[in-house]
Amino acid sequence: MKRGLFGRHERQVPGLNTASLPDLIFTVLFFFMIVTHMRTDELHVRYHLPQGTELEKIAHKSSVCYIYIGRVADDRQEDPPRFFIQLNNRLATIDDIRQFVENERSRMGDEDRPRMTVSIKADRDVPMGLISDVKRELQQAFALRVNYSADEKAQK
Repeated sequence: MKRGLFGRHERQVPGLNTASLPDLIFTVLFFFMIVTHMRTDELHVRYHLPQGTELEKIAHKSSVCYIYIGRVADDRQEDPPRFFIQLNNRLATIDDIRQFVENERSRMGDEDRPRMTVSIKADRDVPMGLISDVKRELQQAFALRVNYSADEKAQK
């Protein structure tokens, strides 16, 4: 009997076909580019959020518009401090809030309009009178879901 005919052949693992790998990578990259919400607002005001203990995360961030209230972001310290309102990328007055809400509502899709929420990110030193004025304008614009942003209080 010849050993050459029935000799052992070495088995090899076939090579991995990577021809479709770039397509897969670009598909995943494209998916994340679509579903990721990038911040488009450039902050012109500085604020230090107050601390809270009973905090909840916002469920539908696509239906949230933000109002920032704080000091101007330059290094000047004024006494008494002046607080400014920022809507999108510009400083505004209280009278501009109603138009801002209407613009944000028209920008949203049909499924987001009923759950539109206005999140107020205000400095912890903002007078409550200014917050009340903002809330009054939001009520007149029929933006009745208001959220106050806060940092979580450190547990002792």
